[in-house]
Amino acid sequence: MIRRLPLLGQLGIQRFPFVVPSTRLLRTSSAGQPSCAAGPGSRSPGSRQLQPGCGTRGLSTIIREPSFVASSSVGLHKDADIPRLRLTQLHRPTSAEEQAFQQGLADCSSSRQVLRLLRSVEILSDTMAAEALHRVADLEQGGKSLKDPAVLEKDTIRALCFQLEQDSGRLTDAGLVSALLACTRLFLDPWSTLMVRLVSESQERLDRGKMTVDELCTLGQAMLAVEGPGCVMLEQVMEDIQKLEPTQWSLSDLIAVYRLLQGGVGADGKYRDLLNAMHTPALRLSSRMNPDAVSGLLSALVTLNQTQAMPLVISLCKQAVRHVPHFTDEELTLVVGALIYFGHSDHYFVEAMEKYVPTMAFASHPETVTTVMQFFSRRNILSPTVFDAIAESFVYRADEYSTSQVARQIMAFGKLGYLPPNAGEVFRKVETILHTRFSHFQPRTLLNLLHACVLVERFPVNFVSKVFSSYFLQQLQEQGTGMDRIVLAKLTQLYMTVKLECPFYQGPKLLPKFSVKSFLTSGRSLETPVDVHLYNSVKNGLIELLGARAYFGSNVLTPYCYTLDVEIKLDEEGYVLTASQTDEVYRRVALCIDGSKRFTTNKRHLLGKEAIKQRHLRLLGYEVVQIPYYEFEKLKSMTSVVEYLHQKIFPHTYRLSW
Repeated sequence: MIRRLPLLGQLGIQRFPFVVPSTRLLRTSSAGQPSCAAGPGSRSPGSRQLQPGCGTRGLSTIIREPSFVASSSVGLHKDADIPRLRLTQLHRPTSAEEQAFQQGLADCSSSRQVLRLLRSVEILSDTMAAEALHRVADLEQGGKSLKDPAVLEKDTIRALCFQLEQDSGRLTDAGLVSALLACTRLFLDPWSTLMVRLVSESQERLDRGKMTVDELCTLGQAMLAVEGPGCVMLEQVMEDIQKLEPTQWSLSDLIAVYRLLQGGVGADGKYRDLLNAMHTPALRLSSRMNPDAVSGLLSALVTLNQTQAMPLVISLCKQAVRHVPHFTDEELTLVVGALIYFGHSDHYFVEAMEKYVPTMAFASHPETVTTVMQFFSRRNILSPTVFDAIAESFVYRADEYSTSQVARQIMAFGKLGYLPPNAGEVFRKVETILHTRFSHFQPRTLLNLLHACVLVERFPVNFVSKVFSSYFLQQLQEQGTGMDRIVLAKLTQLYMTVKLECPFYQGPKLLPKFSVKSFLTSGRSLETPVDVHLYNSVKNGLIELLGARAYFGSNVLTPYCYTLDVEIKLDEEGYVLTASQTDEVYRRVALCIDGSKRFTTNKRHLLGKEAIKQRHLRLLGYEVVQIPYYEFEKLKSMTSVVEYLHQKIFPHTYRLSW
């Protein structure tokens, strides 16, 4: 003690008076959220000033919904086997000892093991102590509360927190802010003495202006958890960060700032200039990013809506290719979700996924598998390797999928118009799920699932009849602000399908007020608009073939909601009639001028919505003539175009000079 007291004075360490441990109840704001732990150094407007001696040493936790208070005194128990903390910056544990401790924490699978590890270590540094609390939080966090709040009653945790509280002035900056963040993750009462002292000490250190970027971000995350994005102390943190130059930051510093902004600080376009300044060094360092950094940064860019940072997104996608086999399920879900959000796909990333998906389809988290399917669906990439593997796993795993996950996977098959080799088993499983969990489906989710089925010629008639009931339609209306046009279009096409392809259907009819007159609409549509350049080339060839523009119609809306790219009318003897003629029409030829957007991006395979359109037109009596872009683009002269169209439209007729 004689040797220690002068050292305390030299370091300028404040010695807090001993406070008798006691218990007190949790305090929250009127809104039920915890108040900011504003210490003496806090400048938060309207914050309460803590009076000396009014603090308590209770490890009260905040457990929201339902409210629960676990409060107890914290003190050193001489008869307890507790760890001793060495908080001085002199004679810290060696780096080897700290690494061994970190590895030991990583190997712990329960809080009990963490406590056992703490009791086995003779001396801890402040950063090691904070890491131990973080590991307990990792293992015990259950949403908005701890799974087992009683973990805070353990002697080891109480002793650990007591020492952090008493010696807060002796903690290193890194240990201090890390311990504060760990306490917020353990949902400690912000007005407990421990929290108030840690916040107060953090404010003093912040005022000195000597914190590193990483320490500032850790403090910012803690204050964000305590008071939210409006915290004055958090604003001071951001002011200090903005004074620094992002080009001088390390990779870990960049990731830390991105995550802080993602946590809510950068909402509503705040700190846009800071973000723009960070993208350039992040792009330069992207090749050094590990799986956690790649997924974390892509997730932050999504949250912050950084659509202008496409060069960075593309670079991160390239880096992700290397990490595909090494991503955790959560990381892969974030990466794939970001690529969906930014509308980007990379040939090498797709190849890497094709190699990886067959190995993970049976074991990965259901949401990860579903998001992978959504990625291929949204990008219109038909990969039989991926789809067949997931279809096979679907048969065995569908019972553990949520109704949303079931629907999204089947919607991917429907959108790309693809049936896997085990389609029979897949759709029998879908039917079983509909039988057993029909009431669990949200109305629009159910409609999307049934519509996806009919796109690939699977007709769940027993359930379609329920969709057209007045009760279901009422639920569909109540789910949102009303039925948007795409919902009405799907209802109409679903009803048209059962009438055309299931003639035995005797269920309810779809009322006219729930029908649409055209499937072709701006934005989301059940038809793909014709490619203008391709249409003009075909039109010129048709004029040359038929002799005049009057002999065919363009963009013809049929009574059956479909729009024909080109319609040619013929009489009973096969003569071409003018487009305006309505009498003596014996045959109607529908030309489907299919540009590249009507096919999957990597294969010449029609999308599901285009396949069902051509199928329905044939059933309605049209002679469907498909003119795909990959055939037409090979024609180099008008003569070859005319001959091609003649063979396509009139394959059994010699061309005359008309």
